[in-house]
Amino acid sequence: MTSVDTETVKAAVRETYGRIASEQRTSGCCGTSGCCGPGEQPNSSALGYSEDERQSAPEGSDLGLGCGNPQAIAELQPGERVLDLGSGAGFDAFLAARQVGTSGSVIGVDMTPEMITKARGNILKTDLRNVEFRLGEIEHLPVADETVDVIMSNCVINLSTDKPAVFREAYRVLAPGGRLAISDIVALREIPAAVRNDLDAYAGCVSGAALIADVKGMLRGAGFESIRVDLKTNSDALVQGWSPGAETLVASALIRATKPRATGSNG
Repeated sequence: MTSVDTETVKAAVRETYGRIASEQRTSGCCGTSGCCGPGEQPNSSALGYSEDERQSAPEGSDLGLGCGNPQAIAELQPGERVLDLGSGAGFDAFLAARQVGTSGSVIGVDMTPEMITKARGNILKTDLRNVEFRLGEIEHLPVADETVDVIMSNCVINLSTDKPAVFREAYRVLAPGGRLAISDIVALREIPAAVRNDLDAYAGCVSGAALIADVKGMLRGAGFESIRVDLKTNSDALVQGWSPGAETLVASALIRATKPRATGSNG
């Protein structure tokens, strides 16, 4: 089967999540498949978010599209500068903005115009002045060098067709000593070509998943150290909930890594 080209994959992903942002949903959270909470009504409690977290975010920001809770490992502190890759309607960005306080800041980046519009509209429902959303691709971040302390992401990097570029860009924008706190889908074994070339499965966070060893290798190659990839204990049930059968191919994981304090060192 001929491999699907990069631009076709990007278009499919953008169309899928643009439709979700516009609430033009089909029979299921993301159509026939998707990295979503169970059922047609997304519920982030299944992803590890507390009721307090869900209630503190503005209405319309929690679309239930993640595969875990990066907040759980981010350990955000007041005054920190946070970047959210693939920020969607802004759920994680709004939670982070509360944690870092008025002395900190949060930037959300998403490639889908409809998501950016939705997220910016959601700001108006809050009293927050330390969060903004920028249109851009995570392989080419609209963020200056070494201006971020923490990078979060929730089930988005697996959608990228150039993951090494994502990690290189993350390394570039992180200040020395900065860290990654990522929830994402990883491959448990080689994914069959028929699945790899299925656009629905790609937009549904299955086809684009990288093997754990490859994720670690890409992070090391970008310069990161203290790399950890931990599978979530409820991964099977979570993945099966939005893509039955995919739990034999992929799993939800929490990914941590740190940029060395001495710039130029690979650790």
